[in-house]
Amino acid sequence: MDSPIYGLTATAINGDEVQLSEYAGKVLLIVNTASECGFTKQYQGLQKLHVDFAAQGFSVLGFPCNQFGEQEKGASDEISQFCQLNFGVTFPLFEKVEVNGDNTHPLFIHLKDAARGILGSQRIKWNFTKFLVDNQGKVIKRYSPITEPEKIAADIKSLL
Repeated sequence: MDSPIYGLTATAINGDEVQLSEYAGKVLLIVNTASECGFTKQYQGLQKLHVDFAAQGFSVLGFPCNQFGEQEKGASDEISQFCQLNFGVTFPLFEKVEVNGDNTHPLFIHLKDAARGILGSQRIKWNFTKFLVDNQGKVIKRYSPITEPEKIAADIKSLL
């Protein structure tokens, strides 16, 4: 399990540093999220995937991002509360990150390089871009923001 992902850290929404190696052996769906986006309702589908497959070694990881239309303005505690109250989110959430530009979080540098978008583009176009990672840390696929979480269930099952 020498995936580059497992050598990275991220800051949990509560401020704790998390070694992403904690997720070694799990299938992951990594998503850049936002609370004020037209796709915000996808939190519900992401939570359902998390609940449905967690016992089989799966987790959604949510990374709030304010780079698209400033749709994630809140502080970490506000984001966490919003997700819990409105969508019952129990999957891990992290502090806000940048997914494009000079301050891109190293995780998203790797994800974008490993699973390019349309016409080979690396840039993330909008909130709720999703990356499926297998239990060895290999990035399997990128999904566009319009892809509803339930449409990813079969791909997740095939990796579990």
